[in-house]
This record gives sequence, structure tokens and C-alpha cells, in this order.
Amino acid sequence: MIQKIKYIVAAMALSFGMATVFAAPALAASGAAGDAKDDVCAGITATGGDCGGGSGGLETIVEVVVNVLSIVAGIAAVIMIIFGGLRYITSGGDSSKVASGKNAIIYAIIGLVIVAFAQFIVRFVSSKATQ
Repeated sequence: MIQKIKYIVAAMALSFGMATVFAAPALAASGAAGDAKDDVCAGITATGGDCGGGSGGLETIVEVVVNVLSIVAGIAAVIMIIFGGLRYITSGGDSSKVASGKNAIIYAIIGLVIVAFAQFIVRFVSSKATQ
């Protein structure tokens, strides 16, 4: 059973590595990204909007930081849910391992809820600060 879990983890790591290898050239094409940004900005200004060329200020920096931290916390929570689920499944009826797996899942879900509330609070405060 442990060997099967090792194979699954290795396959997931390999697939993530392959996705990273194939995504790198697309992310490295800065010339194409600049053209796409110009096209998007042209469309936004054609509809009467502002492309946001000015500096965003402190609110934008705080929102970006909170968004990045939320993504990191979300990824960590998903990993902990998977880890807790594997621990729960492989407990073999041992009550301490079952409780450990359940607690990992519960705490990861509580972490996701806290991250969601943090997003809400930051957006609320940011909207009130810019008024």
C-alpha cells in the first residue's frame, strides 16, 4: 500500500514537473505578452474605460500581496486536505490515526474559510479607503 502511494506521489510530481517545463516557454515570450496587453488596452479604451496606466498606490500593493498569500494558503490547504485524506484512508482502523487525519482535514478547511474572510475584509477595507 505504501509503495502504491509512493508511485502516485511520484506520478503527480512528474506531471507537475512536465507542466512546468511546457509552460515555461509560453511564459517567457515577453514580446507576445506585450502585444496582447496593447490589444487588450486598445479594446478597453475603445469601450470608454481606462487601461489603468497610473500607479495603483498602497491599496493595490496590499491587494496583490493578499492575493498572492491567499493563493499560497489555498495550495497549502489543498495539499493538507489530500494528506489528511491519505492519512485517514491508510489508518487501518487505528483510532489515533483516524483522528489525526480528520483533524488535518478540518483544520485545512478552517484555514480556507479564514483565507476567504481575509479576502473579503481586504476588499471591503480597500473599497472604503478609496471612497
